[in-house]
Parts: sequence; structure tokens; C-alpha cells
Amino acid sequence: MLISVLAGAAAFAQNKPRARDLGVPFDGVPGTHNAITDVRGVEVGFTTLVKGEGPLKQGEGPVRTGVTVVLPRGRASGDPVFAGWFSQNGNGEMTGTTWIEEGGFLEGAVFITNTHSVGVVRDAAIAWSVKQGRMFQPWSLPVVAETWDGTLNDINGFHVKPEHVTAAIESASAGPVREGNVGGGTGMICYEFKCGTGTASRKLPAQAGGYTVGVLVQANHGRRNELRVAGAPVGQDIPVPVVPRPGEPAAEEQGSIIIIVATDAPLLPHQLERVAQRATMGLARTGATSGNGSGDIFLAFSTANPEVAGATREVHVSMLPNARISAVFSATVEATEEAIINALIGAETMTGRDGRRVEAIPHERLRDLLKKYGRTSVDSAR
Repeated sequence: MLISVLAGAAAFAQNKPRARDLGVPFDGVPGTHNAITDVRGVEVGFTTLVKGEGPLKQGEGPVRTGVTVVLPRGRASGDPVFAGWFSQNGNGEMTGTTWIEEGGFLEGAVFITNTHSVGVVRDAAIAWSVKQGRMFQPWSLPVVAETWDGTLNDINGFHVKPEHVTAAIESASAGPVREGNVGGGTGMICYEFKCGTGTASRKLPAQAGGYTVGVLVQANHGRRNELRVAGAPVGQDIPVPVVPRPGEPAAEEQGSIIIIVATDAPLLPHQLERVAQRATMGLARTGATSGNGSGDIFLAFSTANPEVAGATREVHVSMLPNARISAVFSATVEATEEAIINALIGAETMTGRDGRRVEAIPHERLRDLLKKYGRTSVDSAR
């Protein structure tokens, strides 16, 4: 099996265009890397698993899957962060959220993989924490989320192993983040195009605190006719004869998306739950409607207020007042929208199990459609 360990380090920066390179206009100002890692301390790592071609042989392949990990304070720190979560539609899984809702802290990393690998990833995350002495409590309740990649991947072959989880953690770093067919996003599809992992960030102006908001998504949702890019109904203008669908159209939405929001703004858990809710609006900007079959689950955390979780006496925490939180909400909506489109743009055509081929969205046609609808950014003319 080809095991590709892809970190967020600059050495692995992709040369593929991102949405802004194609002239997609977005609101807001991105951070240095336009990635979740623009939030200081956040690291991202991947293990990508690709093996085999042809007919499905359960347990053998073809394999098109992987693991993504987001470490709020980096691999070197086990200090928990304030967090909150939100389920827009719960036909999916994100473990560990009961304790986040009750205790208000995310006590480790966030992992994202395929639906049927949640258990092994969870167990491997605990094993790594035990080995590293990172158990904040005598027990561990890792956060592991999923989306389904069974169209392309031998999902019932259980190809994600503990060593792949460890490799993703050990690869994690700051800097640029790979997008598209990488990590848990390797076999994912959105709006009936190849999709996967995407990220973006926003830098708030000084008068709003100068905070950073970063988003990472694993996108596996939506139907072709729903897709909107910068408000333009481009999905309707890329018909099946031009770009084939990956199979027959579903009667209703059956996909999912996981959205992770990071910020350095000093927010408390109830405020971070409100931030997680705003990811829904960024998702909606791209056309999604969160149908019954969709698992749309979002988590937000803040890297502010370090060394609070382990306190044994009264501590003082910093909190952004609600009267100043709207700028964080707006940044979350903007970065979520762009992260989803980046996942779409960054993906490449992939053939998986049983010869199923999922086409990437054609970049030149997208450029033309943005021009048609008058939605091309000024920068694209350069």
C-alpha cells in the first residue's frame, strides 16, 4: 500500500491553484497561509492511503482513504483548549462531544477519517496519548469525526490502522496545508465532483481585535445542481454530458461535512458553540441544504487562555464580550465558504473501486462561468 504522510509544512506546499487563483472573489482578509494553521499553535497532519485498482475485493481494495489530525496547540503540548460543537444534521459521528458540552474543553487533537474507521482511530489516539504521557484525565475521550468514502474506497475493508494514526500525528506541523485528495479527505466527493480536504482563514482588523479565525473542512456533501461559487449557480451550468456524475443521482442529499473552526480570540465554551453554529452559514453559501442523510457536524476551539484546564484553584480567564463577537462570526462564515471551495478546487480526478471515476471540477470552465455571472475577482486579471 502507498502510505503518503503529508504534513502542513512548507516543504509540502502544493503547487495546485486554489480558489482565489482562479479568480473566485471572497469577502474578508485571509491570514498568511489562508489556512487553519494561521491560528498560532495549530498544526495539521495527514496520512493518505491509496492502493489498487479495478473490482472491489473486500479487505484488499482498492483503497482510497486516510486520516487527518488537527492539534490545537501543536504536537508538543497537551494543554486543553476551550471548545464548543454543533450538529446541523446528525446523520454522522463526532466522538467526544458529550464531554466537550459538559466540561467545555477539548482535551486533545481532532481526528477526521472515514465512517467505518472511527473506532480504530479513536483507539489509536488513546494509545498515542498513553505512550506520550498526555492523558489529561485517567481516561481519554478523543474527538474523532467522519464522512463516508465508500463510493471510491473499500470502506468495509478497514484499511486504516493504528500506525496510520500515529503517522498523521507525527507528521503534523504548521504552515501551508495540503488540500483535496489528502488525509481523511482522500476518497471524498462534494457536489458530485471530486472533493476532500480544504482550509482557509481570516484576519480580523485591528479595531475588531486583530484575531485570526481558521477553518478546516472534510467535504463530502451536496448535489451538482446545488453548487454555488461566489453566489453563481455554477453546478447547474456544468451538465452531466460535460462532466459525468459518479453514478446515478441520489434521490436526496446523502453526504456529509465536518468543519473545524480555530481561533485565538478569547472565547468561552458557550461562545464557541455559537461560533460553530455560524459554520452552517458558510456551508449554505456554497449551496448545501443539509438533507436527512447528511452528517454535518462542526467544532470550534480557542487557543486563548492557556493553562486554565489544569488549574486547581481559582483562575482568571479572558473573554471577548458578546458585543464584540460578531466579527468572529463573520470571519467564520467567510472562511468556511472558502475552505469548502478550496477543497473542491484542490481535488483531482480519481478512479477507485470497481473503476468508479469521480471528476474534478474543470478549472477553466469554472473561470468562464464566474465571468459569465460577473463574479470574477480583480486579482484574476493579472
